[in-house]
Amino acid sequence: MKNFVFIILVLFLSVSCKKELVKEPKGLIEKGKMVDIMYDLSLLEAIKYQNPLSLDSVESDPKKFIFKKYKVDSLQFAQSNIYYAADYETYKDMFDELGKRLAVQERATDSLLKIEEKKAAKAAKKKAVEKPKDSIKSASNPANVNPNSREKLLDR
Repeated sequence: MKNFVFIILVLFLSVSCKKELVKEPKGLIEKGKMVDIMYDLSLLEAIKYQNPLSLDSVESDPKKFIFKKYKVDSLQFAQSNIYYAADYETYKDMFDELGKRLAVQERATDSLLKIEEKKAAKAAKKKAVEKPKDSIKSASNPANVNPNSREKLLDR
């Protein structure tokens, strides 16, 4: 009988600990879509941090554009964010996926920047190697001289 009471007590405690802290909202955004929204918002924050004036020229709020893109409103996003944040493991998994996506994007951007830097370096090197035209040599050859400049030479 003591074992039976102990088992019932353990079952009762385990079930009672499973209580949800936050109830699931009506318009819960699915996990994948939520990660996409968080990714876009992260990029938006990075742009705002790197070049704050770039977003000042935009007439509308960029966050509104993102919410419109995914067909959600800010309240729905906030409620879904609170719901997912209440479950630590799920929220951590979402942020891990977000971090991976941002890392991939960062590597791609870095490689594009390196390519652009190499092109700029080659162009600068090529420009430095080119010899400047000698104005005296071109003036001594009458075939290469502009007719207006010939008249100026004759007037002297």
